[in-house]
Amino acid sequence: MQDAFTTALERWPAEGMPRNPGAWIVTTARNKAIDRIRRDQTLQRKTELLGRLAEIPESEDEMSTIPDDRLALVFTCCHPALAPEARVALTLREVGGLATGEIARAFLTAEPTMAQRLVRAKRKIREAGIPFRVPPDEVLPDRLQSVLAVLYLVFNEGYAATGGDDLVRRELCDEAIRLGKLLAVLMPDEAEALGLVALMLFHDSRREARTTPEGELILLEEQDRSLWNREEIDEGGRLLERAARLGRVGPYQLQAAIAATHAQSETDWPAVAALYEHLARLTPSPIVELNRAVAVALAGSVDEGLDLIAQIEGLDDYHLLHAARADLLRRLDRRDEAATAYERALALATNPVERAFLERRLSEVA
Repeated sequence: MQDAFTTALERWPAEGMPRNPGAWIVTTARNKAIDRIRRDQTLQRKTELLGRLAEIPESEDEMSTIPDDRLALVFTCCHPALAPEARVALTLREVGGLATGEIARAFLTAEPTMAQRLVRAKRKIREAGIPFRVPPDEVLPDRLQSVLAVLYLVFNEGYAATGGDDLVRRELCDEAIRLGKLLAVLMPDEAEALGLVALMLFHDSRREARTTPEGELILLEEQDRSLWNREEIDEGGRLLERAARLGRVGPYQLQAAIAATHAQSETDWPAVAALYEHLARLTPSPIVELNRAVAVALAGSVDEGLDLIAQIEGLDDYHLLHAARADLLRRLDRRDEAATAYERALALATNPVERAFLERRLSEVA
């Protein structure tokens, strides 16, 4: 592929750009690969590979994209010269297609701050001359964590959209799962890649049960579990087992284990709380602490859950913290305090489906 780009740099200025540049690159790279195999190796040892290359269409009209080109672009954008948050944010913008505001909400930061972060990342790429090319296989593991973060954030934006009229953006969920599965095939010994795919499948299995036919939000404890996609749950379970056999527990596997617990006929809330406690030790964050607090409350100690929420710092502008606090206050029949918390959550929520749900709950306690 690099040889094909070199040839393009030599020929295109003189001959003009081809009608389909991407297909020209792929066709040229294909031909160079065949030539190299024939020159450097015996044909008998490479018959299978030659056969695969021969199956690639030679017509530029037939070849417009590489099947896994988006995953390759994700790895390309996750360059180690950029700070981890900058590379993830840039990849979400340029490859995932998320708007700056959506990325800012994913990082729990202000949109102008995120816009500046993206500008600085692009400037660094330009000024440092960072090459935009697919990295060689030996450096892929170094970029894996950033790639996993990108796929998870793309899925999250699809699973609970921060903009638009719908709660779920199906195309984002489907694309994140597709790329995750490709990644798991590409790097089958990476336990966290398997764990991430399992996590996304467990969450996605509840897609049809999360809203009413009229589009109203249904919380997990009120969902009709017969509507959950058992095929995705079973596939997620198999992937999680494969990841566990590799013996390297990471945050995505723990989150997948939590989602697997929800996927049973009834959620074991004490087990969920224990898993969140493990996750909080492994990767401490205010979001994890919020989820742990809710799990503790639903395991039987609502007052303790409220106390844990009160100790969380850095999430004052996160609508789900106020929504969770409001729900626990509602369960304790502390209606005035619950109404205040629902009003705060409403002021911060951006998705109309979530806003409608919060308005209904507010009317119940007001």
